[in-house]
Amino acid sequence: MRITVDTARCTGHAMCAARAPEVYQLDELGHCSVDGREVPPSLEGAARQGALACPEQAIELLEAPHE
Repeated sequence: MRITVDTARCTGHAMCAARAPEVYQLDELGHCSVDGREVPPSLEGAARQGALACPEQAIELLEAPHE
């Protein structure tokens, strides 16, 4: 799973990091700074919770292609 963040939509509510701090980090302005990050299987549930918490819906989770 990979995280993509629409930086134009992220307004710095930090709800993603509040819900899943082990997955989402913020920059100095409070915006999500993990665009393109690969999520290990053990953190996929937390990644989903953090993405769902985003009031701007700026986070998308892309499933890795099956090999």
